[in-house]
Amino acid sequence: MLAAQRRELILEQVRRDGGVRVTELVEAFDVSDMTIRRDLDALEHRGSLVKVHGGAVAAEGARTTEPGFEAKSTLQSDEKRAIARAVAALVEPHSAVGLSAGTTTALVAEHLRDTPGLTVVTNSIHVAEVLYRSARTDQTVALTGGFRTPSDALVGPLALASVRGINLDTLVLGVHGIHDRAGFTTPNLTEAETNRALVEAAGTLVVAADHTKWGTVGLSTIAPLDRCDVLVTDDRITPAARETLQDRVGRLVVTDVPREDG
Repeated sequence: MLAAQRRELILEQVRRDGGVRVTELVEAFDVSDMTIRRDLDALEHRGSLVKVHGGAVAAEGARTTEPGFEAKSTLQSDEKRAIARAVAALVEPHSAVGLSAGTTTALVAEHLRDTPGLTVVTNSIHVAEVLYRSARTDQTVALTGGFRTPSDALVGPLALASVRGINLDTLVLGVHGIHDRAGFTTPNLTEAETNRALVEAAGTLVVAADHTKWGTVGLSTIAPLDRCDVLVTDDRITPAARETLQDRVGRLVVTDVPREDG
């Protein structure tokens, strides 16, 4: 079994039971104590759990806290790059596209720099900066304005006023969590409000989310799973999550990501 697969199974057990013991995991996976401890270190580093003596427990505050943009940009970078390429391929030239704030959507913007005739509406300073640097005269970028969240999203009344009344062909939405009942979520109430307005403005909703988002529930729901037309994720998504998403979203796109054994 690959390390990534084992870690996702460990995380599933933590989410289900609230915690795990190292001794139980060693027996269940038939690996060494050191291997399990490395797995728990990796999962703690990405904020999925908290190590305690003899095991690990579910991370507290997942519903209401979120790392900043710079911290998140170092997590699942290979997966995010693969997802960004696949998402950008879905955007038609000469269309109106919205890009929400997030590390994955900022990577999508990198791939859209050469797409001709785009009108881009975003509440992300990072997305706007990427497209501004491209210096294309055939692209229009509209930054919503608003006040800044820890994840560098522009939100609030000014952002809402900018979004309402526009019509987008496609919205590319980054999310904090995906859950079968809670849907697509974020820990930030005002960011959720702005994202809901972007969803309402869009004809087609494309969600860009790596496999670690599955099972995470933020405080506020942006949209239910069945509102999503296309969900682009990576091939480390668990079989159970893949089955649920295939039943609930319009189309599931799973990208291949290079991986190492361990």
